[in-house]
Amino acid sequence: MSLFDDAVLVLKGYEDQTGLRQTYLDHLAAHPDGMWKACGAGHITASALVIDPSRGRVLLTLHKKLRMWLQMGGHCEPADETLAAAALREGTEESGIPGLELLPGGPVRLDRHLTPCAWHLDVQYAALAPSGAVEAISDESLDLRWFAYDQVAEVADESVVRLLETTRARL
Repeated sequence: MSLFDDAVLVLKGYEDQTGLRQTYLDHLAAHPDGMWKACGAGHITASALVIDPSRGRVLLTLHKKLRMWLQMGGHCEPADETLAAAALREGTEESGIPGLELLPGGPVRLDRHLTPCAWHLDVQYAALAPSGAVEAISDESLDLRWFAYDQVAEVADESVVRLLETTRARL
């Protein structure tokens, strides 16, 4: 199965945010290249909120280009076999933490936002950090920092706050 086909199946199985979910499915139906950065009309991206429930905290990255505190994430790559694998790869690469595990149950949220390259139709997962996880900054970040749940709204935008709220409700 291709990454495109996996994305369609994942989105069809996602039961929340029905209007936005349909926007994603319509985009893929109209753009066979809609998984890739080269699709100028917008593209599916995958992200992972790295969370440490035992310590009540999340790891956010200060994005180098956007200069915003965000969850880990980005563009799908040809080697990604599934959206979940893309989210896990992004989470691992940008956090530097091996052994992340995606929260069961598929995507936590969808978030569509305009970036300097195009519209990102982000499929957002949550990744559980293993006990004793130590982060390592990547070249895509200006900074990487753990924030207590109640600090997130002070540093991040509403999309990250909603992602955290939905993730905590699923835990």
